[in-house]
Amino acid sequence: CAVKAAQVLSEIAKNEEMKKPCIEADLVLTLIPLLESTDQEMLLHAGRAIGRICYDNRDLQEELVKVGVITSLVRILTDYAESEPLVHVDLLALCNLADLDTAKEALSKTKVAEQMVKQLRRAENHEKLEIVFEVLQALAENDALKVQLVEAGVQEVLSEILLRLQGSSQAEDTCILKAASDLIVSLLLGDQNSLGQLISLASYEGNTIILLISESGFLKIDGNCVRMVQLGVIHQLLDLLEKHVESGDISVQHAALSALRNLAIPVVNKVQMLEEGVAERIQALLRSETPPVQFKLLGTLRMLADGQADAAEILGQDPTLLNRLMQWCNANDHTGICGEANRLLASILRHNRSQEVVKAIQEAQGVKHLVSMTTCEHAAMQNEALNALAIASAIDLETLEESFKETQLVQSLHKLLQDDNTSPEVKYSSMGLLCSLLNSGDLRQEIEEDKIKETLEQLCSHSNANVVKAAVTTLQVLRGET
Repeated sequence: CAVKAAQVLSEIAKNEEMKKPCIEADLVLTLIPLLESTDQEMLLHAGRAIGRICYDNRDLQEELVKVGVITSLVRILTDYAESEPLVHVDLLALCNLADLDTAKEALSKTKVAEQMVKQLRRAENHEKLEIVFEVLQALAENDALKVQLVEAGVQEVLSEILLRLQGSSQAEDTCILKAASDLIVSLLLGDQNSLGQLISLASYEGNTIILLISESGFLKIDGNCVRMVQLGVIHQLLDLLEKHVESGDISVQHAALSALRNLAIPVVNKVQMLEEGVAERIQALLRSETPPVQFKLLGTLRMLADGQADAAEILGQDPTLLNRLMQWCNANDHTGICGEANRLLASILRHNRSQEVVKAIQEAQGVKHLVSMTTCEHAAMQNEALNALAIASAIDLETLEESFKETQLVQSLHKLLQDDNTSPEVKYSSMGLLCSLLNSGDLRQEIEEDKIKETLEQLCSHSNANVVKAAVTTLQVLRGET
């Protein structure tokens, strides 16, 4: 009668109100030994009964783990891998228990990873895939299980699923793709060996892996960025980019550039990426006419140039890049691209230490864009332009002098100093640039004729201490006192 009794209990336990009487009657502890049976029907009904009684009851679930139910579940999964009803019940049980740290610890001492990968490979319908992914996601939160999953080849099965469902517009397929992507992100956060094996997925034709790497937040952590560059993901991203430049797959280009931009944030990565020719290779995208790709390309190049004089020198003397930059600086119908192009131009000058770069930008007629940038509505961009022009002036004022006069830079700076709405930081930077301009006789004359001295004297009583200090210093330079 045991099989029939277990079946009755599994039906009774469907009713929420009957769970408490089942618990009080100690039915869970009575049912657990039945999981050692070799009768599949017994296992099915006992498993269902236990699962329903213990559902959403953490104390009971902890008790199940304590009395060794994990071993029984993994045994059933191993011995009856082809029995779909049993596997379904078993997966539901694991799904309910796997969130417990004690369960994860117990599972790490079994072959559950191997069995779960087998079930992932066997899963043909969406319902089973979703349950398997839910269990795998819980397992991936444990470092030991994470390594076991990779060793069991989970990455190969995931790549097959991603490639099979790539491009599908069905809602069910989209859910599976997201679940697979989430799982890969969890696995990427593992140890270096796991990471190295999973990075190989980036070389596949599909864009899902690149998308999830670039958008998951995984690359927002410097340690992850550094490890990925050390493991050679840069070359795979660049290969993928170049492969899709001709085909015009915008989503891949956009995602790969997002990943490269994030990878370029840590200083140690900038150096390695520059040495490996990233700046030159991604310039193949300069001919792109797609705004999102253009925007990401500019951001990636700017991140590479940040704090890197060598990168600024390479980019600042590239005629193709400068020519394209000038076009984008004039792209008034795409304000985001126009702003990002100006920021890259300013970044090249700010981090550069070469007279040749200053001359190249002057010849490309880039100075007028930077002067215009000093009066834009964003204080951060104003500062970038002012600092770039100050550094360029310190390097080679003679080359820039004529352009400064044509663009009426002195008059623009005076307006910034006079305007009460100008931020203290911008006023401070404006005066720093003025000090550089005073080294030119013609520009000094313009400064004197524009009566900037009076404005500077008024700023000596400004509420911001840095502005006051800069005003005093600039007046001293203007008077020839320092």
